[in-house]
Amino acid sequence: MDSEQLALLAAEACDDRKAVDIQLIQVEDVSSLADWFVIAGGLSDVQVRAIAASVEDRLETIGRQPLRKEGIREGTWVLLDYGELIVHILTPAERRYYDLESFWAHGTRRPFLGSVESAAG
Repeated sequence: MDSEQLALLAAEACDDRKAVDIQLIQVEDVSSLADWFVIAGGLSDVQVRAIAASVEDRLETIGRQPLRKEGIREGTWVLLDYGELIVHILTPAERRYYDLESFWAHGTRRPFLGSVESAAG
C-alpha cells in the first residue's frame, strides 16, 4: 500500500466517526516529515479521541501501528505518526489557532468528500 492509499484509508476512518472538514495534503515535495498529512476536525474532545481510535483500528487491520501518538489524553489535538503519514485530529478552537492548512498551503491538496459533506451537498 502506497502512502496515498494509506492517507485515504485514514481519511475514511475519520469519516466513519463523522469527522468534519477532512483535508489530505501531500507534503513529500516540501517536507521530510512525511509524504501525506490528513487533517480532520472533531467537535469535542470525546469525538477527537473516537476519530483517533477509528484511524488506529482501521490501519491496524493492515498491520500498521503508529510510530508515535500525542494528545490522546487531552483530546484537543491528537497526532498519529505513521512515518509516511501523519494524521492530525483537532477540535475547532485548536484547528483555528494552529491553522495547519495555511501553514502547509505549499503542499498539494487532494480532495476528500466524506459522508458529512456528501449529505450536506
